[in-house]
Amino acid sequence: MTGSGRIATLDVIRGVAVMGILLANLPGFGLPEAAYLSPLPWGGAGLDDRIAWALTFVFVEGKLRGLFSFLFGASALLVIERARAAGESEAGVHFARMTWLFLFGLAHLYLVWSGDILHHYALVGAAAFLFHRLDTHGLVIAGLCLVGVQTITGALMGIAAFASESEGLARALGGPGRADALAEVRAYRGVWLDGLAYRWAKDAGTPAVLLLAYGFETLGYMLWGMAGLRSGLLTGAWTSGRYRRWAAWTLAIGWAASAALAWATIAHGFDWRYVALGSFAGATPIRPLLIVGYACAIVLLARSGGRIVDRIAAVGRTAFSNYISTSVLMAFVFHGWGLGLFGRIGRAEMYALAPLVWGFMLLWSEPWLARYRHGPLEWLWRSLARLEWQPLRRSR
Repeated sequence: MTGSGRIATLDVIRGVAVMGILLANLPGFGLPEAAYLSPLPWGGAGLDDRIAWALTFVFVEGKLRGLFSFLFGASALLVIERARAAGESEAGVHFARMTWLFLFGLAHLYLVWSGDILHHYALVGAAAFLFHRLDTHGLVIAGLCLVGVQTITGALMGIAAFASESEGLARALGGPGRADALAEVRAYRGVWLDGLAYRWAKDAGTPAVLLLAYGFETLGYMLWGMAGLRSGLLTGAWTSGRYRRWAAWTLAIGWAASAALAWATIAHGFDWRYVALGSFAGATPIRPLLIVGYACAIVLLARSGGRIVDRIAAVGRTAFSNYISTSVLMAFVFHGWGLGLFGRIGRAEMYALAPLVWGFMLLWSEPWLARYRHGPLEWLWRSLARLEWQPLRRSR
């Protein structure tokens, strides 16, 4: 715990997660949607682009989203337990937060970027409330069942991909669909209203689609995050030796299995059926290993302390503000109302933007928190959920 009652390791893990998730999101910011899972629909012919895809697939794709889901579950449980301790309505506090987060997410989805995850967390987080009274073992078992369901549906999707000749499914997974990609490029290189109209037409059903595609998995991760809080995994309560052992085994197995899936996808020329196999059927049971491994490794990083760890913790405390501001920055870089670079930068080259954005996060977050209690959007969310303006500036 810090002096403010915050759990320092949670802040550091959240900081690494919000910085790392940028690596997963960059292709979504700057390339047509079909190019997210495969480098072939837009560019991708060069060796550097394929290497960039492979590294992201093995180390990042789905893992940082899952780590964020872990932390969301842990944070939700903390808020619920603190509401109970203060004599407040647990359900009232939790569902007010989820309602406003859902609205923030919809605004982000339809006005800024189609890759929003906040509205999804709000919907799934509402369901997570039903499980918050389970003990650690109950949460782990419930999470296993939910991720098991997601694994089965992913496997069925993989089987369907090999048995189907669906043109729509092929386009979504990086198969033929050049006309769709060109339409998306034209929309996002145009004025802001062009991109807005395109998003509203294409993403109207996104909340339902994400809920069906990832809902079970996300809920399972949130419940495991609650278990991680109660077991001490996420709070730094384990011994360093235990964290090292868990990190070593989970990362070794997870990275090896992910590398095998990446190799199979590349060896078959990014055939959309193997993209489905790798990104859905094969990846789902592997992600939990890497999420836990990353969490253990980051706790060990947090224990080392130092200025950079303090800066990362500050990024974690302002994760909501950093997440949204990153989307605005990337929209400026790639969309027509800004620099208009959508589809003009290759997959490998765009990763050069990541250190610049990380530098921005690390530079502003700690000085802001030295003067203010919360990040700007964290403060707004908290105030709206409580229907009362919360104190922001720190007392002198």
